[in-house]
Amino acid sequence: MQVDVAPDGRPINVLLAEDEESFVDALVIGLGHEGFKVTVARDGTEALRLFQEVAPDVVLLDLMLPKVSGVDVCRTIRRTSTVPIIMVTAKGSEIDMVVGLEVGADDYVTKPYRLRELVARIRAVLRRSQAVAGQTASGPADHTAGATEPEEGSVEAGAVRVDVDQRRAFVRGEEVQLRRKEFDLLRILVENAGRVLTRDVLIDRVWGSDYFGDTKTLDVHVKRLRSRIEEDPSRPVLITTVRGVGYRFDAARSG
Repeated sequence: MQVDVAPDGRPINVLLAEDEESFVDALVIGLGHEGFKVTVARDGTEALRLFQEVAPDVVLLDLMLPKVSGVDVCRTIRRTSTVPIIMVTAKGSEIDMVVGLEVGADDYVTKPYRLRELVARIRAVLRRSQAVAGQTASGPADHTAGATEPEEGSVEAGAVRVDVDQRRAFVRGEEVQLRRKEFDLLRILVENAGRVLTRDVLIDRVWGSDYFGDTKTLDVHVKRLRSRIEEDPSRPVLITTVRGVGYRFDAARSG
């Protein structure tokens, strides 16, 4: 059995926000056998309180919680924390997935699910979270010829500048507020300005090679990123779609 531990050596603490006892019992036992420590919240109010008290490493969040919905819990957590959040819900429609991702969830699992799949997703979001923290601490990665480096720790293409060290983005000199995955996606596109990046490459670079969720996740994040940086998101000129292949950042049209 693989035993997961936090960087400081303690067991990974999972906050499980779930009101269906059958799922609670199964997950507490199953995740416990995998070496995780599980804290259970049975409604949204309790989830928010326990989040502050136990400082979990990852949150498993049911969309349909009593008192405060999972969407509102996720939105509240995201105001102050980048802790990985996986939406766990019986709803499987595209709109539910989009809503979960829009408010900041990192992944989405639909009931019923296999414990092995859920554990794999937990480990994947934890690895990606730790990798982002490590990259931020160690400084920027190598840049490609598609962009310029106007100042140390930043990369620029046309009117868009990405400050890698401070994880800030600027469009035509104005700062835009981006969530973690949006920033990572913009950074990769800007670093490879003018190049077509396939969907598989973008998913691998932003979500990790072990990600096996719905590929619509990428489309949702591209749409959300366009809404932040395009003058007219319905007619994007910065992030363009190459049909059947992927996306390209067009530096020549961003000035």
